[in-house]
Amino acid sequence: MFNRRSLLASSAAAGLPLLMPWPALAQSRKDSITLAMTLEPPGLDPTAGAASSIGEIVLYNLFETLTKINPDGSVSPLLAESWEVSPDLKTYTFRLRKGVSFQNGEPCNAHSVKYSFDRAGDDKSTNKDKRTFASLSTRVVDDHTVVVINKDIDPDFLFVLGQATSIIVEPKSAATNATRPVGTGPYQLGNWSKGASVTLTAWPQHRMASGLRIRRASFRFISDPAAQVAALLAGDVDAFPRVTPRSVAQFKANGRFQVVVSGSRAKTILAMNNARKPLGDARVRRAIAAAIDRKAVIDGAGDGYGLPIGSYYVPTAFGYVDTTGINPFDVEKAKALLAEAGVKTPLELTMTLPPTPYARQGGEVIAAQLAKIGIRAKLQNVEWAQWLSGTYTLKNYDLTLISHVEPFDLGNFAKPDYYWGYQSSQFNELYDKIKNASRPADRSRLLGDAQRLLAQDCVHAFLYTPQWVTVANKNLRGLWKDMPIFVNDLSALSWAT
Repeated sequence: MFNRRSLLASSAAAGLPLLMPWPALAQSRKDSITLAMTLEPPGLDPTAGAASSIGEIVLYNLFETLTKINPDGSVSPLLAESWEVSPDLKTYTFRLRKGVSFQNGEPCNAHSVKYSFDRAGDDKSTNKDKRTFASLSTRVVDDHTVVVINKDIDPDFLFVLGQATSIIVEPKSAATNATRPVGTGPYQLGNWSKGASVTLTAWPQHRMASGLRIRRASFRFISDPAAQVAALLAGDVDAFPRVTPRSVAQFKANGRFQVVVSGSRAKTILAMNNARKPLGDARVRRAIAAAIDRKAVIDGAGDGYGLPIGSYYVPTAFGYVDTTGINPFDVEKAKALLAEAGVKTPLELTMTLPPTPYARQGGEVIAAQLAKIGIRAKLQNVEWAQWLSGTYTLKNYDLTLISHVEPFDLGNFAKPDYYWGYQSSQFNELYDKIKNASRPADRSRLLGDAQRLLAQDCVHAFLYTPQWVTVANKNLRGLWKDMPIFVNDLSALSWAT
């Protein structure tokens, strides 16, 4: 009979290298990873802030949702094992997974779901999808059955429930989730070194803990494009999802790396404060849009990785119509529109730029283009926290270059207090019809009407949908090929043996 102890002793006597015991072999397999992100989140509670960088760290890792969004955009069960939808498409009955607890030991059940959704839609809520949750009525049937009634028909509702704003939180700890997050996910907060990194560690009590191949993950924050490249080349970073696509060619030519190019649902726009003069005049907004060569912006801001858009919608979305011809690049038309609006040039405006490379690089390109029609765009570089507080919250800006990454956020144009300052009863009426359209054909037609209206109103200069680039160690497995949402699903990752 094979005797491992005898084999080890014989090897030692013969002067051969000792064989490692099997447990040690298992432990020697790499089970940690360092990922990098461009922006540091302002907190770790995705129900309390609009920054997509929050979900990049916590969604499906620290916090879980009823449903889970997959890379192809499909939805599968997570905290909900199954569900039924009523014939009127408004009532959802969820049957919850049993035996789930939060990381503080409290049970996760139907009461937790009701609390989370009621909290998200409350008058005092700071959830960026507050409007969605305010339309819900949630009823507990028993500990593991919850009924959610939506006032509107929303064919994307199960997808929405898998987004970061729909996390299920524990009532006693919810108020401190921004700094001391408590979820039901497979990972828990290890350390947050402000300005540098966040570390997550595997939570031993999670139902899938034994299957986790990554036990420790560090997220480093690197906004400078040159520093991003240097960190990858030095091996300080194992993967950089949504890296600035600069120097991609050298990574493609380097056998140490894999390069993944993904589609996206993001909309990069030159947002205009419609509540400020002269930007409240659609002719001025159209002039700004006509002065911008989208292709030049894609090349300058996204290193060529992007597709032009003419409205707040992307080609891969249901109901898309091509509106790029409504406000085409036309410098002479731009000048004429300014004159028609009675604007005397030079017109001075401030363009606020967050720290993302696409914004800083793209801002330079757009400023040079606007100068050709007599608009002097003063570039104001701000940090992410300043953008969130000054631009997004206080609406203190003229122009800002920003990418909105949420897949289903057309309703932002119907929010009366959103930072764009856009008010349109025509759009509001159209959006209400979209929400209540039960037939796909009707919904598609109405979505097309909404896209054309936003393009004709030229609420913003709609620029492009970016293509995301991930550069990673060639031995890393489980990276998302497509990115319907911003997430780094650690439970899917592993190292090749």
